[in-house]
Amino acid sequence: MQLTAANTAIVVDSTADFPEAQERFPNWRMVPLYVRFGDQSYRDYVELGPDEFYARLRTADELPTTSQPTPGDFLAAYEELAAHERIYSLHISAKLSGTFESARTAASELGDKVRMVDTETASAAITMLGLAIQRRLERGTTDEEIAALVERYKDEHRLLFTVDTLEFLAKGGRIGRAAKFAGQMLHIKPILTIDDGEVLPLKRVRGNQKAMQEFVSEFTEGSNDEPGLRVGIAHADAPERATALVKMVRDVRPHAEIETVTTLGAVVGTHAGPGTVGFFWFTD
Repeated sequence: MQLTAANTAIVVDSTADFPEAQERFPNWRMVPLYVRFGDQSYRDYVELGPDEFYARLRTADELPTTSQPTPGDFLAAYEELAAHERIYSLHISAKLSGTFESARTAASELGDKVRMVDTETASAAITMLGLAIQRRLERGTTDEEIAALVERYKDEHRLLFTVDTLEFLAKGGRIGRAAKFAGQMLHIKPILTIDDGEVLPLKRVRGNQKAMQEFVSEFTEGSNDEPGLRVGIAHADAPERATALVKMVRDVRPHAEIETVTTLGAVVGTHAGPGTVGFFWFTD
C-alpha cells in the first residue's frame, strides 16, 4: 500500500508538546491528557495552556496530578480521521504513562488500520518522529519504510535534559533510575536522558553553566554538522534557557535544522517542573 499525506494520518498525544499539530498538518490530530488541580480537571493545551499552568503551579498548595486520555478520547480522534486508510498513533513511553495502552485499546476496534508506536520517549522527541514520518508521506512511502524509520529513530535519536529539582519527577513517580541522585541535589544539576523508555541519569554538574557545557560536549560527540541533523528544544517556563540552547545549536552545528522550540505543556511540566530545559536530535 502506497502511503501519502492524503490517505495516512498521524495522531499524537499532548505529551508531544505540539499543540499546533492540526493547524500545520490537516492529517494530524492531538489527543490531550488531563491535569488536575484539586477537584478541577483540565485537558492539556485545550483547557489549560502552559502560561496559565505555570502561573497556577507557582501558587498551588499541592502539586497537580495527571491522567491519560480514555480509550473513548482516542476513538473519537480516530473516527474523525475516518477518511484516511492508515493512521500512525505515536505516544509517550509506555513506561512513563498509561497513554499508549489507552490508545491501543481504542485502536483494537479498528482492525489493522491504526499502527501503534510506543516512541519510548517524550515531548518534542515524539513530534520529531512524527515530522520524519510526515516528510515521507509527502513524497509517498510504505508501512515497511515507516517501520524501519521508527526502529532507527529509537536506536539513534538522542535526548538530554536538566531539571531544577528532582522533586517533581520523584513525586510523580517518573524518576526511574535517576532516584539515586535525589538526595544529593543541593546546587547540583542532573543531566538526564530517557533510554529504553525510562528516565536515566547521565552526569551531575554544578550550575546551569556547567550543564550547558555538558550539553555542548554530548551534542558535539553525538552528532555531525550536516543538513540532515534535526533538533528539537523544549523548556518549562524557562525561555531564556531555551534561547541559550538555540544559540548553542547554531554555534556548534550551524547546518542543523531546528525543527521545533516548544514549551512543555501542563502534563509534562507537572512531572519535570519549572526550569527544565532539554533538547533532542536525530539525523534524517
